[in-house]
Amino acid sequence: MSTDLDPIPLPVTAVTCLEDRAQVERSADLDLRTGVQRLRLGPISALAVDPTLHAEVTAVEGAATVLDARIVRAWTPRGPLPGADDSTLRLRVHAVNEESSALERQRDRLRARLDLLSRLAADLLREIGEGAGHGATDTARWTTELDRVDDEHDAHGEHLRTVDARLTALATELRQAEHAVELSEQHPAELLGHVELTLEAATAGPARLRLSHLTACALWRPTYRAVLDGEQLTLETDAMVWQRTGEDWRDVRLTLSTARSALATEPPRLVPDRLTLTDRSPAERRTVAVELREEEIAELGPAPALGLPGVDDGGRTQILRSPAPVSVPADGRAHRIPLSVAAATARNEYACSPELSPLVTHVVRCDNPAGHTLLAGPVDLVGAGGFGGRGALRFTAPGAPLELAFGSHDDYRVLREVEESRDSSALPQRTTVTRTVRLHLSRFSAPGEAGEQTVTVRERLPVSEVSAVEVRLRKEACSPAPDTVDAEGIARWDVTLPPNGRRTLTLVYEIAASGKVTGL
Repeated sequence: MSTDLDPIPLPVTAVTCLEDRAQVERSADLDLRTGVQRLRLGPISALAVDPTLHAEVTAVEGAATVLDARIVRAWTPRGPLPGADDSTLRLRVHAVNEESSALERQRDRLRARLDLLSRLAADLLREIGEGAGHGATDTARWTTELDRVDDEHDAHGEHLRTVDARLTALATELRQAEHAVELSEQHPAELLGHVELTLEAATAGPARLRLSHLTACALWRPTYRAVLDGEQLTLETDAMVWQRTGEDWRDVRLTLSTARSALATEPPRLVPDRLTLTDRSPAERRTVAVELREEEIAELGPAPALGLPGVDDGGRTQILRSPAPVSVPADGRAHRIPLSVAAATARNEYACSPELSPLVTHVVRCDNPAGHTLLAGPVDLVGAGGFGGRGALRFTAPGAPLELAFGSHDDYRVLREVEESRDSSALPQRTTVTRTVRLHLSRFSAPGEAGEQTVTVRERLPVSEVSAVEVRLRKEACSPAPDTVDAEGIARWDVTLPPNGRRTLTLVYEIAASGKVTGL
């Protein structure tokens, strides 16, 4: 067997980024010799998953067969001293650390010297006290010794303050230098992997190697940018990609997938579903129990999964591709990758639902113009005045209705009032609940503003599911009557307001129930 242990470069050429990992594809041109040979390729990321390693060799002439492919890893710890290839910032960090260590040792010596001088001064004062008690007077020597101790104490104290100030300045400089290194440079990988490939070639000649494997520490999420210019809505679809695999992706073909390769699936278990019939009691036959409950109007599409991480793809794997080669450094930061740009004619609406919120919101509606599925994700909203905030885009199929809220308007105010009356009659036994909802809508305009504005107001009516309870809209008592009332009980008005205009909407409806109904 011929052995070639000189590493052959194996760059990354294509990446399929999954929800929590990445499928990396590499390729290299080989010059094969006849017979069995072993090659060493790399380096590659040490995070490569060994069982997923797959290699294919295509020879220009003859045939080549891969006998064995494995990943070997080597640990090369970084030395404590700076190397010749280190940057100026790293050399400066090392120099500051060395100077700080020297100053800390000098500070310890100065503190020890000051402590010794303090004890010496105490001994000298004690000697003066004892000598004076015995009648000995050596004033000249005592004065000289005290002056010498005080001078040395002051000199060393001043030197210590200078060292402390310098250490403080060096600590600030060290933090700034380390922060700059963290932002601008990457630590070289200490654990590297190489691919050892054993193959057999029938004839010598050039060949093409294609190798793929999974790697961790890579993920992506969809993000959007909606720009509204009058009635023109431009929707930009981007992907935020993070990766810290230990190697940069330079000019790779990027594919984004919602496939969950690590998610184990199995068919649901079949369990018996027993249905039993129970005779109702006489009291249950005489009464009908009802209750008022809140229910969200369901729409076609996947059920929302609030609070769960991951990409909402509607239960079907979605694949997006970058239109051009991209580069993603292995710095662990978010990198925005453009995917598509589409424009559509938008339908603007100023909408208000007073029962939910007293605000009037600018809502933009259109059909999905992207030509592909829009996954759930955040969307940056940009209007005529610039960036207006961030919203959320739900899962939207191609051509499906798309709705975006571009924020509320402070020049509108809505006040909601509800009155309720109850009437019971003996013959026939019947209970009627009458509710009156008044909506006061006001528009506050700036001086000189002209032009009317249409505001769509929505208010809901209860919807009965049993024949014993009837909900009836009293159109003759409404002022004005709703323009439409849909099957879900949503009443809608299109109110036109001039500058500084005011309107009051009155909605009256009755809930009638027979005497057998309880819980109303």
